[in-house]
Amino acid sequence: MNNRIKYTQEDLNKILWGAADSSRTQVDAGIYKDYALSMLFFKYLSDLSKKKHQEYAERFGSDEERIEEKMRLDRFYLPPKSSFDYIYSVIEQDNLGEEINKALHKIEDANKEKLDGVFSVDFNSESILGKLAERNKMLRHLVQEFAKINLSDMNDDIIGNSYMYMIERFGADAGKKAGEFFTVRNVAQLVAKLAEPKPGSRICDPCCGSGGLLLLAGEEVERQGSKNYALYGQESTGSTYQLARMNMFLHGRDSARLEWGDTLNNPLLVEDNHLMKFDNIVANPPFSLKKWGAEHAESDKYKRFWRGVPPKDKGDFAFITHMVETLKPKTGRMAVIVPHGVLFRGGSEGSIRKQLLKENLIDAVIGLPAGLFQTTGIPVAILVIDRSREEGGENEKNKDIFFIEASKEYKPNKAQNILEEKNIDRIYSTYKKRKDTEKFARKVSLKEIEDNDFNLNITRYVDTFEEEEPIDIKANLKELELLEPELQKLEKQMVVYLKELGIK
Repeated sequence: MNNRIKYTQEDLNKILWGAADSSRTQVDAGIYKDYALSMLFFKYLSDLSKKKHQEYAERFGSDEERIEEKMRLDRFYLPPKSSFDYIYSVIEQDNLGEEINKALHKIEDANKEKLDGVFSVDFNSESILGKLAERNKMLRHLVQEFAKINLSDMNDDIIGNSYMYMIERFGADAGKKAGEFFTVRNVAQLVAKLAEPKPGSRICDPCCGSGGLLLLAGEEVERQGSKNYALYGQESTGSTYQLARMNMFLHGRDSARLEWGDTLNNPLLVEDNHLMKFDNIVANPPFSLKKWGAEHAESDKYKRFWRGVPPKDKGDFAFITHMVETLKPKTGRMAVIVPHGVLFRGGSEGSIRKQLLKENLIDAVIGLPAGLFQTTGIPVAILVIDRSREEGGENEKNKDIFFIEASKEYKPNKAQNILEEKNIDRIYSTYKKRKDTEKFARKVSLKEIEDNDFNLNITRYVDTFEEEEPIDIKANLKELELLEPELQKLEKQMVVYLKELGIK
């Protein structure tokens, strides 16, 4: 059933996407992804378990009791009748969906600490997958396609990267719903870079989606030659939370602590009855979330909203406030994607923005191109907030705010614009140098921002106006004189043609 071909990352991406996409019927992409990705995770667990069994069999021969004992002590354990091979053996049964459900529940029960509840989808759902015949046809095709792929000889990162690739492909198909479960990879890479996590960092994403941004932040630490970091996340949508758990497991980040719940109304990353504090936070919160829970803000037991309560129909500053309050004082830093309204809206939002500026926390404002997301065509910005700038912090003497106007840093594309590697490099290197660059970047004093009523609209500070070249009237008149004889010649020719056609 399984072949033993070793795949490149590109090959595996293509094969796995083909297996998933070719099995899709009329199920909405936003829902179908949960089934396809769960099947991929199931196949991954089964292939690794099978490989481990073979390794132990080579060591212990036919001593199944000893092999079983070792298997139970491994990273995870698959009990009898819960493997992909078992499901393949019962593929022709009418109750295939029910058999898949039973196998997945057995895996969850046998691995409660790591995998309890991770398979949140119902493979026997008539309302989602259709009536029995239609449902079985789709499931058989899905199982048969994944049966062709052997994942046992690949490292976790290659499989994990394919999982993230599939999430992004499903995101493209899901359109506006995609923002609920992932951030475009290249934008996420820039956010992770700007957060600047270091070895030993506690890194958090309080609206982590399927976990891609969090993993990229971890990769920033690994680029520094260290695997010493801890990942934390919270996600409000149940199915997306389970995708994040699978994503962490596939990347070998089993120790990541993820919580399911509403970050604003029920923050669950808590220790000793206090909000956990993090070295770095990365996030792409929902834009201008309505009904975010403003009515409960003043009675918040963690007193997060002391700077002010954001409007009830715009949750942007509620998320920003939560993040600032969960950064380690005097050292923590964060990078968050925001709609441009955050930079200039007045009222309570203006008051909160002013307070953050007065505390000297805002380090940089970076404007990105429009059309980078499937979810919205509007341009967005990244806010970099650095608590080492506050009083008593290492960078308390840094009093300026650095603005980058990067709206032209992209490669045009029909479906959505693309932030390329060279664009990321230019933005990040400009940020690190912190030097003025004509029509691109500028260091601005707090006094100037105060004079502008604490408005952070980027175009107020970075002049991007392109002057038109002056018109040389004499040269243009000379050109007209030279063209006049040619024009007269053409007019005469036209008269001849019109006569031939009998037109006067």
